Amino acid sequence: MTTSAIPANSPAGTGETPLPGAPEAGPPAGPSGPSAGSAGPPGLVERLDGLDRLVQAGLGRLDEPVLDDAGALLRRAGQRLRLSGDHTVVTLAGGTGSGKSSLFNAICGLELSPTGMRRPMTSQAHACVWGLDGAGPLLDWLDVDKRHRYARASALDLERADATLQGLVLIDLPDHDSIQAMHRAEVDRFVTIADLLVWVVDPQKYADAALHRNYIVPFARHTGVTLIVLNQVDRLAPHEIDDCVADLRRLLEAEGLADPRIVTTSAVAEDGVHGFRDTLVDTVAARRARTERLSADVDRAAERFTGYRFDAEPPVTVDDGRKAELLQALTDAAGAPAVAEAMESAYELRAADFIGWPVTAMIGRLRSDPLRRMRLTELREELRNAFTGPIGAQQGDVDNALQNVSEGVAAELPPHWGRSVRTAARSHAAEIPEALGESLKEALPTFNVVPRWWWLVKTWQYFLVLVAALSVVWIGFLIAYGLFDLGGDDPDGLIGQAGLIPYVAILVVCTLGMGWLTASACRNMVALSSAKHGEKMEQHMRQGIERVAREKVIVPVEEDLEVYARFRRDVDVALGRG
Repeated sequence: MTTSAIPANSPAGTGETPLPGAPEAGPPAGPSGPSAGSAGPPGLVERLDGLDRLVQAGLGRLDEPVLDDAGALLRRAGQRLRLSGDHTVVTLAGGTGSGKSSLFNAICGLELSPTGMRRPMTSQAHACVWGLDGAGPLLDWLDVDKRHRYARASALDLERADATLQGLVLIDLPDHDSIQAMHRAEVDRFVTIADLLVWVVDPQKYADAALHRNYIVPFARHTGVTLIVLNQVDRLAPHEIDDCVADLRRLLEAEGLADPRIVTTSAVAEDGVHGFRDTLVDTVAARRARTERLSADVDRAAERFTGYRFDAEPPVTVDDGRKAELLQALTDAAGAPAVAEAMESAYELRAADFIGWPVTAMIGRLRSDPLRRMRLTELREELRNAFTGPIGAQQGDVDNALQNVSEGVAAELPPHWGRSVRTAARSHAAEIPEALGESLKEALPTFNVVPRWWWLVKTWQYFLVLVAALSVVWIGFLIAYGLFDLGGDDPDGLIGQAGLIPYVAILVVCTLGMGWLTASACRNMVALSSAKHGEKMEQHMRQGIERVAREKVIVPVEEDLEVYARFRRDVDVALGRG
């Protein structure tokens, strides 16, 4: 066998020959994970897209650690899928004295990773590559020091058994229980990016609590890409090997690993690594470890999102009952009924001033009713201030209305999404009072428009006043002619005939009576008209308030409900059930 350090000008040593269309050193992928051109199977890409949508939907709603871990996975998956799919990254990890470096050297065929009694012997990751094409960018992404990269690529290797390992990237890691923090950090980093995790244990420490607590249990869902190697079995009798494997299997299954794969090895025995080597050959030939590892990572990440959804189908709209309650509450908060009532009163007072019987109005001015004048002033002031926007207690009414509708909807959602709905319902709370005031303003009638029939009535009444006034003057002339005998022996027929006085007086009374009757009839008509106008205006105000409620409250809440509905579907997609 021939094993050599990768020269500086080798593609695997420098990364100068990247994958077609892939960045040289596996640059970070964007938050959206793999692109459409990623070299991943459709199922995995769809699941990653689903996970990305979960992260986007959860921003500002779900717990940040969950989102951060999923985002890191998306970036990592995007990078790995852009790199060589012909290589399988296999890490040898284990505790002090487990013999992983000896196992690494046995597979490679030479002493590449230091071994000995001194601990720790491996301080940095060592990598041996079978097949150089495309390995450079992958090793750069793995951040393996160029001094510790080795290649099995000679002509002799290709003619021997090593050809069956073509595409293997075998990495020897520092001890996971090293006293050096940087060594433990190196192990933690590779555990998250390796395609196949190989944990090397020995008969004395296979139940090491640190290994199981920190790595085996957290990655229990990664059974398909996890291999347990029980090394140094040369120290055991044959029956002890079976007992040790059985106990190790029982321990792993108790920790959640379904049907764990266990291989026994001995780095010092002549055929001690054949079983492990055969497993590596099968793994490399299948070329599924990369996608299986990413699928397991997605399983683990997506499973954390299941706690943020209920199994029951969620509502996607606010029900009509809550909409009606919100509309009524905002209508009351805006004071729309009071405004409509005030407008009815203003309409009646304005009509009375315009088409009231002028004689009555003149008598009223002579008597000077301060209460009426005060009422008109108060009404004008009330109407002037009614549309500047609800404040004070009215703002409190708005807040109560928003709380009622949001609490009702949030009760049907998981806690995090319930908080999100409450936030959405209050997202425009500060704008609602002013918006309500504007909606009331838009519903107000135009005061400078006078109904035509008012003009007709006013003309008719002033005509009657004129007739009555002329009749009174006529009576005056008749009396004057009679008293002072201004007509002599031949008085004028219309002015000098005193006998006309009763008839003219009757004309005056009839004219005044007709005016009073006209005013009375008009008051009844105005009362009916004002009630009709008040109802119509209140209806317009409610329409405006309904628009405010829809734009400022209902739409944001329903948008949030739609996000939650998509979130539920995307959880299934990310889990591979969609």
